[in-house]
Amino acid sequence: MVVFPIVVILFFTSLMNEGTPEDMPVGIVDQDNTSTTRALIRNLDAFQTTRVVAHYPNINEARQAIQRNEIYAFLLIPKGTTDGLLSSRRPKISFYYSSVSLVAGSNLFRDLKTISTLGSAAVGSAKLSALGKTGREIRNYLQPIAIDLHMIGNPWANYNIYLSTAMVPGLLMLFIFLITPYSIGTEIKFKRSKEWLALADNNIFVALAGKMLPQFLIFLLVFLGFDFYIYYVLSFPHPGGLFPILLLTLLSLMACQGFGIFAFGLMPSLRMSMSVCSLWAVVSFSVCGATYPVFAMNPMIEAIAQLFPLRHYYMIYQIGIFNGFPLGNAWPNIMALFLMALLPLITIRNMRKALLTYIYIP
Repeated sequence: MVVFPIVVILFFTSLMNEGTPEDMPVGIVDQDNTSTTRALIRNLDAFQTTRVVAHYPNINEARQAIQRNEIYAFLLIPKGTTDGLLSSRRPKISFYYSSVSLVAGSNLFRDLKTISTLGSAAVGSAKLSALGKTGREIRNYLQPIAIDLHMIGNPWANYNIYLSTAMVPGLLMLFIFLITPYSIGTEIKFKRSKEWLALADNNIFVALAGKMLPQFLIFLLVFLGFDFYIYYVLSFPHPGGLFPILLLTLLSLMACQGFGIFAFGLMPSLRMSMSVCSLWAVVSFSVCGATYPVFAMNPMIEAIAQLFPLRHYYMIYQIGIFNGFPLGNAWPNIMALFLMALLPLITIRNMRKALLTYIYIP
């Protein structure tokens, strides 16, 4: 309950500590080989996320390099490109990129598209300069509409901020999902369930409180340590302040423990309850909305997503912590986590019966 969660926290937050991928390998197929195309290649190599690592004589060798995972993309500059630019014949250059790795593919697509645009702009700038145009006139001609881009919340496009705030809590929830039914099911497995209830005067509520409260406090300390680490050590943005962080931590822990108890009460079997909880936790990563928006999914999947605690965790984080909006905007998600914490009330009688009468079958 302590060692593995800490390992997960340190592993995932350090895995993406650079924020964004840098110096991703790119190949070049330059069949024109002029000073203009060489300048284009140098500009591409100067981009932060791109590093030109090899030149290939033809497309086949570059394609094979992608298949061998030596490069993520390559730029093809056909023969006659420079002459076509100078004579305004609109020559075509091509770039090929692999989307097997989604982040690498999207970033390199952006860089290759940018450098393709800059190539024609450089020639146009040289022509206008030769005609005696000023620098301002050239800029206005090449880019009549200037884009003033501002990324809200995460201006650095830091993937650590995007992913660690959803992946790590999801894995911590996975531990809670598994440990909760395991700690109850082992009482039946080792024939201690009747003794456990007897110590609580046959009061199932007291018995569960005595077993779950220490686990809750341990996971609470782990979660608070995670919150302190990402928000105050790694300086993840949290304009919402401290209260939403603490509220979200408490609600998430209660919801996960509540679901674990509910699952065991519904199926008083150590194996079945742990299987259901592990399945619920793993599917949460797909439907929480951190990597793909839920509203763009099938309507049925969008409805099912509301049954997973991680989905509501992520929504409260996005609304109340990351964007700093009032928590009232996230009240459906807050109520959903609160109701999940109350789920054991539905199956607690069945659990008490199982603890008194069930015999563990290996």
